[in-house]
Amino acid sequence: QMPGTARHDREMAIQAKRNLSKTTDPVERLRLRCLARGSAGIKGLGRVFRIMDDDNSRTLDFKEFVKGLNDYAMMIDKEEAQQIFQIFDKDGSGTIDFDEFLVTLRPPMSNARKEIIMQAFRKLDKTGDGIITIEDLRGVYNAKHHPKYQNGDWTEDQVFRAFLDNFDSPYDKDGKVTTEEFMNYYAGVSASIDTDVYFIVMMKNAWKL
Repeated sequence: QMPGTARHDREMAIQAKRNLSKTTDPVERLRLRCLARGSAGIKGLGRVFRIMDDDNSRTLDFKEFVKGLNDYAMMIDKEEAQQIFQIFDKDGSGTIDFDEFLVTLRPPMSNARKEIIMQAFRKLDKTGDGIITIEDLRGVYNAKHHPKYQNGDWTEDQVFRAFLDNFDSPYDKDGKVTTEEFMNYYAGVSASIDTDVYFIVMMKNAWKL
């Protein structure tokens, strides 16, 4: 786990549950329900949808959408589900694109936050190809301090891989982290942090920026 994220996760979950009672906006309510499960909550819902997408169309119809929400134990009545679906089905085709759905569900972030996240990304992306891989990490991240490396359980590459898996999409762990995945991860963390200043300080400390 990244420095401090476990605590932020708990704070965010508590905050999300609290805010749920205050908002009537259906998309915001779904976002908060996901965040109540921690910063990976939105990714988790994406994973459920991915499993249900049998024909690999990367889209869901209303029936699949409702089934996905139920599988993820989101207790949402049909009326609210319909409202949410209609908001995401912009062209009225009766299906929603779930990549777009997850991006919209991601908590909004200020440009200042996006910029510092991208700074961290660029620092890790040694080769500058827009994807962070094990190769990139060799020069930036010291595996030797990791307890599992020290006690001989893991090789250096296994430490790197576990590190990348933090940011990787849960249903698609390929040891490569894209800008989008990195952003998604930090959108979850960001939701638990009220001020830009604090978020930026946290990022600078975590990544020595």
